[in-house]
Amino acid sequence: MEGAKKRPEVRKCEDPADSSTHEATDSKRPLGVKAAKATGKNKEVQQHTMNEFQNMWTIREKDMAVKERMAKMSLFEGLIGRTEGLDEEEKLLKKKLITDVRQYTFGNHVASCHGSGEWSGVTSGESSAIRVLAYGSALDAVDECLRLGATTARLCVENFVESIINVFGNEYLRRPTPYDLQRLLDDAENRGFPGMIGSIDCMHWEWKNCPTAWKGQFARGTLNDINVLDRSPVFDDIINGEAPQVNFSVNGNEYHMGYYLTDGIYPNWATFIQSIRLPQVPKVVLFAQRQEAVRKDVERAFGVLQARFAIVRNPALSWDKVKIGKIMRACIILHNMIVENERDEGTQFNLSDFEEGEASRSSHVDRRTRRMPTNIANQMGVRTEIRDTNVHAQLKRDLVEHIWAKFGTD
Repeated sequence: MEGAKKRPEVRKCEDPADSSTHEATDSKRPLGVKAAKATGKNKEVQQHTMNEFQNMWTIREKDMAVKERMAKMSLFEGLIGRTEGLDEEEKLLKKKLITDVRQYTFGNHVASCHGSGEWSGVTSGESSAIRVLAYGSALDAVDECLRLGATTARLCVENFVESIINVFGNEYLRRPTPYDLQRLLDDAENRGFPGMIGSIDCMHWEWKNCPTAWKGQFARGTLNDINVLDRSPVFDDIINGEAPQVNFSVNGNEYHMGYYLTDGIYPNWATFIQSIRLPQVPKVVLFAQRQEAVRKDVERAFGVLQARFAIVRNPALSWDKVKIGKIMRACIILHNMIVENERDEGTQFNLSDFEEGEASRSSHVDRRTRRMPTNIANQMGVRTEIRDTNVHAQLKRDLVEHIWAKFGTD
């Protein structure tokens, strides 16, 4: 309509105060979803980095503590073997190292039998550990005489066996050196078996508290000598070329690998020599008698070990197979220490017959020649030589003739 009046246009002017308020409101607005996630990730990364640094520092501290303890034990081994010629400083150092080793072994759980600060005899923790190992008694059986609970006695046994392994394991539970290997070869040659390293056998230790899920792996019927041999690293050094080569001659034939005497369950490998069942010929009868007589050494060793430490004769009561293994190794180390201490000069083999020259020896250790495999094919070749049945049969025939020629006229 022409007569109608138009409404005046109204323009809104932004007030500067309102504009600043608007900007302030925008700055206080909460973060979006992506920004919030990014901030959370940054915090997680920082926390993860801090945790890694703390873990690395903890590992570093433990490594430094282990190195310090091993250095003390090495120094302790050098001082404890010397009974004479120690000056005052070395005596004080020896007492301090004994205290440190005992502190590491038993901690603060047990105190010395005497109240003085000096070392004066066996502590109650050591006595309880030795009682449990020697008599195979229960952990709470030492409470009456030593006033130690089962938990403390268990800790004493665990720490005692671990300390025995750490301190004396490198000396009394080690691979034979070339000199030791030559001594074994000379002893075996004197008994009629050139090239023999020793006897090998398997001893079973029942695990009473074996978990039900592991019954099939650790039952007496499943872990026989063959299964233990398949899992054993006894020939790893030969396969990897780390063992010194043994060369010997029997009945005019040359051989380049040592062997063990075994019973009839072991396979016919070049490294195993068994007896002969139901021998009929006098040569074979004599060979069977000599082989069984020499192989009895390992049977006697197991018998003496079980007689000294009843814990390995009775069923194992521990729940951890790692701790069971440490107990067995500690008992073997202690057994070797006792054998070395009680061995007199009459029981040691006299090597004077072989020291005149190499001509009197038919078996010797070649320290310079080592068969280092360059690839997996060479390793498989050495493994095939170890399991060679033809070499086994030839070596057994040569040993029968050699023993008959040496002892047949007696």
